[in-house]
Amino acid sequence: MSQANSPNVIDTTVDAIAPEEVLRVENLRTSFFSEGVWKPIVKGISFDIAEKETLAVVGESGSGKSVTALSIMRLLPPHSSRVEGSIKLAGKELLTLSETEMRKIRGQRSGMIFQEAMTSLNPLATIGDQITEALVIHGRLTGSAAEAEAIRMLDRVRIPAAKERARDLPHSLSGGMRQRAMIAMALICKPKLLIADEPTTALDVTIQAQTLQLIKELQNDEGMAVLFITHDMGVVAEIADRTVVMLGGEILEGGTTRQIFEDPKHVYTRTLLAAVPRLGSMSNKGAPEHFPVVDRETGNLRKPVDRPDTVDHDRPPVLTVKNLVKRFELPSEFLGKSRGRVHAVEDISFDIRAGETLSLVGESGCGKSTTGRTIMRLIEPFSGEIVINGTDILTLGRHAMRGARRHIQMIFQDPFASLNPRIRVGDAIAEPYLTYKLGTKKQAREKVADLLTRVGLSPDIANRYPQQFSGGQRQRICIARALALEPKVIVADESVSGLDVSIKAQVVNLLLDLQQSLGLSYLFISHDMAVVERMSHKVAVMYLGEIVEMGPARSVFANPQHPYTKRLMAAVPIPDPSRRNELRTVPGGEIKSPIRPLDYVPPKRTYRRVGHDHIVQDFDDAGSNGGKS
Repeated sequence: MSQANSPNVIDTTVDAIAPEEVLRVENLRTSFFSEGVWKPIVKGISFDIAEKETLAVVGESGSGKSVTALSIMRLLPPHSSRVEGSIKLAGKELLTLSETEMRKIRGQRSGMIFQEAMTSLNPLATIGDQITEALVIHGRLTGSAAEAEAIRMLDRVRIPAAKERARDLPHSLSGGMRQRAMIAMALICKPKLLIADEPTTALDVTIQAQTLQLIKELQNDEGMAVLFITHDMGVVAEIADRTVVMLGGEILEGGTTRQIFEDPKHVYTRTLLAAVPRLGSMSNKGAPEHFPVVDRETGNLRKPVDRPDTVDHDRPPVLTVKNLVKRFELPSEFLGKSRGRVHAVEDISFDIRAGETLSLVGESGCGKSTTGRTIMRLIEPFSGEIVINGTDILTLGRHAMRGARRHIQMIFQDPFASLNPRIRVGDAIAEPYLTYKLGTKKQAREKVADLLTRVGLSPDIANRYPQQFSGGQRQRICIARALALEPKVIVADESVSGLDVSIKAQVVNLLLDLQQSLGLSYLFISHDMAVVERMSHKVAVMYLGEIVEMGPARSVFANPQHPYTKRLMAAVPIPDPSRRNELRTVPGGEIKSPIRPLDYVPPKRTYRRVGHDHIVQDFDDAGSNGGKS
């Protein structure tokens, strides 16, 4: 294989005797037609991938990673895009193929996992039918054999009750399960090339670890080449043989993953690596810490100054949750009574003081997002108490509840879905301020300018629309909107999970700064254990709707007691390329179902104290199962 002579060409040598080449991309240039001109997005990049090899492409949003993948798969609209250069799959030039010929390639010889599962799945077809479709179209299997193979693959990507879930429509699945279904669909025909575009971004750490393990196993079994697009450097270290760093449609740096991690040449690469959250990397002072950042001008690492303790220990908690229960009725398939209940949140209690962050962590379906939405009364609880500033909001009527929401606001996971695309961002931020009649329109404009400045944006952007911003900028706008009413508590539901690693570090640092300056309290809902460790004063681990362990973040992370907590931490990717070839023992099996019969009576859980304010559920209790599947 040839050596790289251009900054956009990387050395593709793997071994002295190179394995068979699966994909070769040479001088790839992709442009989009906009405003009467062709605008280049990917600017002449080259790389190749051999069988059983994984090449990671990393970079922030807008760097050209996904456009590169779509160009290889020939999935860009032909009338508004132009792809030039050479793309060869097993020696066959793809850019000269007709669309009919290309359809035979997709799915059978090359598969792709997309980031947004809900927009990639047919909402009117069952999950099982969408997976078997590929087998039937490419003549692999038909009928019951195809259905059985689809169920086997769903089971392999750890979809619980795979046979039943195969009959579900996409909207019936959680975000994590939809992504696993997409992975099953991409792998069902055992392609020679797998393009994975941010396939684990929305997944819990345990599911992510299992997914990476599954890709490794299939890669070894089938000789599959993998183009892995991600912004998670921990995942890169775990799965990639070689790494390409992209920015602005160009390759800034490329080489073996070990070289990239141990001796990064470009300041942008150093920025990405500095922002990688690492479990156990914090000091022992027990308070949340900023992420370290790299000075873009000098390339030097700037460690942030220590934060003071922001928690007000002298006043009562600003939020108290007692014995909260939320159950969802499962309607019968025919007319009649309910066929059971989903015990989404089962008898949980906690409190949050002024200036404090409590993080809820756990796998998809554990009840953490339901807890956040119930506290906001976006959904009504089954029973319990939610006390904000001394008032039990569950006793409030609709009008009084509207007033109470001044004190508690929410930041959602998807900032684009949270903002009205037809409303300028300045108007979106000002809307709650004006709705609650907190000032005049002139005062609202001044408030918007102040809030945009607080979140690190220029007040001049107020007249732009959401689609004119990057994901990180949109999330900052959502944070500014949440601050408009000067709330005491903010519920942040996976608010940084979809962001690039460098943007994630900036947003977490911003939240910490706002907490210090405004005395904010956060209920931080996340599956990213390393971010949780850095962000939190306290951590509550949820499993099947219950809190199984809770305590100070330092104590829980340094001395986890519950088997499920240990399992979550063991699944966190380790940003160390020397461990890449290790096959980690990842807990498998089927996730227990939260569905219970109508006559089910939850057992009363007992907890034991293992340290100062650190409690753990007795996992010998019947039904707890120790967090095992």
